[in-house]
Amino acid sequence: MCFNALISNIDDHPRNHAVIAKERDWKLSPAYDLTPAPVIAQERRDLAMECGDMGRYANAKNILSQRARFLLDEDEAVKIVGDMKERVAACWYDTVRASGVSEGDAEIIRGAFVYEGFSL
Repeated sequence: MCFNALISNIDDHPRNHAVIAKERDWKLSPAYDLTPAPVIAQERRDLAMECGDMGRYANAKNILSQRARFLLDEDEAVKIVGDMKERVAACWYDTVRASGVSEGDAEIIRGAFVYEGFSL
């Protein structure tokens, strides 16, 4: 959910979230079908699925509001969200360019990554 919010993936839905059991234990599946959507407001973005006490609002406070459901204490959850925000901000450009996205298209989608409203 946090990564979807950080990249403005507004096409999240239950079929994009899965668990797998290769052996005995269930684990979250690798991410798939992620689509950054830059042509939306900088101050507020909503995911397709509810992600916290404030519904679909794609920001850190809302995502952290449900940390207990994932068995995370507050400090651990805040660290995960902060680390992910830093990583996305630092790596998105090189990642999309390495995946074959043109310079022009990278600039078009720049606004999708770690948008201002995520930290409000």
